[in-house]
Amino acid sequence: MMKPEVAVLDIQGQYRIHTEFYRAENAENTIILVNGSMATTASFAQTLKNLHPHLNVVLYDQPYAGKSKAHNRHQKMLTRELEAQVLLELIEHFDANYLLSFSWGGTAALTALANTPRRIEKAVISSFSPLINEAMRDYLERGRHCLAARNRTQVGNLVNDTLGKHLPPLFKRFNFRHVSTLAEHEYAQMHFHINHVLNSDQQGFLTATQGIEIPVLFINGAWDEYTVASDAQHFAQPIANSRFICLENTGHFLDMEHKSASHNSKAALLDFLQPAQPHAPSQSL
Repeated sequence: MMKPEVAVLDIQGQYRIHTEFYRAENAENTIILVNGSMATTASFAQTLKNLHPHLNVVLYDQPYAGKSKAHNRHQKMLTRELEAQVLLELIEHFDANYLLSFSWGGTAALTALANTPRRIEKAVISSFSPLINEAMRDYLERGRHCLAARNRTQVGNLVNDTLGKHLPPLFKRFNFRHVSTLAEHEYAQMHFHINHVLNSDQQGFLTATQGIEIPVLFINGAWDEYTVASDAQHFAQPIANSRFICLENTGHFLDMEHKSASHNSKAALLDFLQPAQPHAPSQSL
């Protein structure tokens, strides 16, 4: 795979954002990928392989994370609305017409889509649910406690024992090393985010998405007990042009868990985003 075009972009004089643009010679469309909490551009390595060179792909790090954090001062917490504003600016800059989010990146993505960005034609929201079920609430409450105590080992183990339980051992080791070595401000941001999620009006969030008119595909793993596929279908009413796929034999991390899951995830994405483009036949989802 070719090296990306790397740039650090100024967003409204407030934030400096590390971006990676993977240009594909014959691609007509550009997709921007939105990270989940505590994740960086590296988290999308497999998704990038699945989408490029079918599409131009844009990756970026939130102001507090990854390669962006050295360029920002971290004086205040980022709200869902601020993350959405950053995303909207990046959509305009890169002329992105597709969007894909993972996990809690779905909050910023859907908030941005509710602002009806003129360029975006289709969106994929993966491993996300508008509801906080019992399993997710337990995870968030435990996470809030670990983060408040700055117990790095507990934070790393918690992620692997819950959302990452179906990841292969190598990925779990990478996950633990990443999550347990974050900067203090990253733990503070995650703690802020969890508090917001636990105290937010979920019905209000659903109502806010009613203005989304473009086709939106929701993908969830059948083994994912934290962002459950049946819960994601609560978007069916507010988002008129919504579709839903439940990938069998995979959990929260979808294309990272095993080869078959990656293959099925790739097929689902390309069938939705570029249905006329030929690619390897998919197995049953």
